[in-house]
Amino acid sequence: MSRYTLGIDTSNYATSLAVFDTAGEVVCAKKRFLPVKAGQLGLRQSDALFHHTVALPEMMQELAQEFDLTQIDAVGVSQKPRPVEGSYMPCFLAGVNAATAFAHAKGIPLVRTTHQQGHAAAALFAAKGEQLFAEKVLLFHISGGTTDLLLCDQVRRITTLGTSTDLYAGQAVDRVGVRLGFGFPAGAEVSRLAAQCTEEIKPKSSVKGMQCSLSGLENQCNALLAAGKTPEYVCKYCLLCVADTVVKMTKAAQKEYPGLPVVCAGGVMSSDIIRAWVQKRLPQVYFVPGQYSSDNAIGVSILAAREAGLWLK
Repeated sequence: MSRYTLGIDTSNYATSLAVFDTAGEVVCAKKRFLPVKAGQLGLRQSDALFHHTVALPEMMQELAQEFDLTQIDAVGVSQKPRPVEGSYMPCFLAGVNAATAFAHAKGIPLVRTTHQQGHAAAALFAAKGEQLFAEKVLLFHISGGTTDLLLCDQVRRITTLGTSTDLYAGQAVDRVGVRLGFGFPAGAEVSRLAAQCTEEIKPKSSVKGMQCSLSGLENQCNALLAAGKTPEYVCKYCLLCVADTVVKMTKAAQKEYPGLPVVCAGGVMSSDIIRAWVQKRLPQVYFVPGQYSSDNAIGVSILAAREAGLWLK
């Protein structure tokens, strides 16, 4: 018998809702990017909170037109960025308030999780269904706010093995894109332009063990533009540097944790350019469709089903 859960995620990039069927299917999902003015690299938290608060009722109504929300048996919500002490961003309050009101009004369980665990759950589910939820997995979470290599133990426990010591990968990609005149976030446009470059490129990445540095990537891209390289070339160079960073960090992790599956999550990892480069060198690394990789509430709805005892008991 199917049971249904609602997931709500209000990240620094997008408002998202999803409904999960415990038979093992995502019934429907809605996402709306936060509006960012041209030339800007993000929003103030007060503005993000406002936009989420405005969007949630409208999107809930849209969701209700596709699915009978009276059938929801549990609600999940991301309440902070990561499952570590001190992790906090005001934008998640909008989702918490909406989820709490929904759960209390209907008298159903409320499951509080984190944005990072939602990314992990969505990626693991897209990669191999329920199988990876019972294993330890090496998970990359690479977005505008993270460049993390994680040891993910059943999603419930996540340990950071490596990260960027300065700039995040998503920040580097967005800065290149905004400089070229694209709106924020710029990842999709950077990927589109990069795909038009047919030149062979040898990226230069800075990795020591499982730690990386990406501040130099922004400088390299600026220097390439100043030297007259085309925007297509620079976009491809930027993404390949991220891809090469993933390859080197993965190889370092596999020496210490041999045999573990490797899964890539986060908005940056939805790039076809990055996936092709990595999988040519590491064919066993899992990449998942963009719907499950970029910011979404799908993983949150899955975790709600799991932690409420409705799925994978």
